[in-house]
Amino acid sequence: MSQFGTAQPTLRQKLLRLNWELVLLISLTASVGFAMLYSAANGSFDPWATRQMSRFAVGIVLMLCVALVDIRLWLRASYTVYAASLVLLAAVEIMGSIGMGAQRWLNLGFFQLQPSEVMKIAVVLALARWFHGFEVDEAGRIRNLIIPVFIVLAPMALVLRQPDLGTAGVIAMVGGAMFWLGGARLWQFGVVLAAGAAAVPVAWQFLHAYQKQRIFTFLNPETDPLGAGYHILQSKIALGSGGLFGKGFLEGTQSHLNFLPEKQTDFIFTMLAEEFGLIGGVGLIALYALLIAYGFYIALRCRSQFARLLAMGVTVNFFLYVFINVAMVMGVLPVVGVPLPLISYGGTAMLTVLIGFGLLMSCWLHRDTYINRRGGLA
Repeated sequence: MSQFGTAQPTLRQKLLRLNWELVLLISLTASVGFAMLYSAANGSFDPWATRQMSRFAVGIVLMLCVALVDIRLWLRASYTVYAASLVLLAAVEIMGSIGMGAQRWLNLGFFQLQPSEVMKIAVVLALARWFHGFEVDEAGRIRNLIIPVFIVLAPMALVLRQPDLGTAGVIAMVGGAMFWLGGARLWQFGVVLAAGAAAVPVAWQFLHAYQKQRIFTFLNPETDPLGAGYHILQSKIALGSGGLFGKGFLEGTQSHLNFLPEKQTDFIFTMLAEEFGLIGGVGLIALYALLIAYGFYIALRCRSQFARLLAMGVTVNFFLYVFINVAMVMGVLPVVGVPLPLISYGGTAMLTVLIGFGLLMSCWLHRDTYINRRGGLA
């Protein structure tokens, strides 16, 4: 018996109460990624599919471990996780590895860690903890928004220095969603948007040349079809050539003849659509829609404000991954290098997404736990 007079569930009981349907859905979605990485290597598990499966296996174990942790412990550890992630981001400035013209990774010897991916979850945790401490009508007061604004702007500034405009934008959007869910007023969003629009001419001067080129290419990729516009034009060709049912597994010409760049990472959805057509693309989006629906369902079932905010934030973060990548390869958004979750090749992104789902399942497992504003049971 606990000090509160209620028996704590055993490990076996917790395992039985986990949302195993969600685990199955995550595994099914990741399996699509394994198949596409096998195809990207022209019918070989090396070099991408084998490593991705190993990372997924490690990630699933981490996800289940995170899910079994009491939600109150995650609340108390939120600021610590955020601070550690901020330190890792700062360390990238000092000792980060450079790849593809950006300094975004920390070489841990056995693993290349990208702290900016971890920060997406850390921001959600920290903001959920902050807004949990206020009633909805109190959260929108200006004095109560100063610290959460810093929580969002500090990592954005460090990520922009890497430079990584896409990830900084995702952090901003996730932060904005958390502000909305936490109780910020509509007029406050209007002020921020107006200030942002007014600052565009100034911000333009600070963009790197390649970032400006990406925007120009997004507006009119045909101006440089063999240069800056090559990636998106080839992506559109591959998408269109897939038709309704696709060319068949391992039969995509744009990808297997190496016309499609970064087919194992940023443009893996394009390769899937070329090989499996519109049906395959819609099928994958349907899997994502089910995962997102699960996330919102869990959030609505949670009794505590912290769990609701955390579940909503993790789900919105996942949605942004999917939306930005799919919109990017279709030419609806500029190419910003956001991976397709559970599908694109990449270690940190895979582990971060699975840890996020672990937090989501912790919210489900402890959905009936009520936490007062100070972080304890009522």
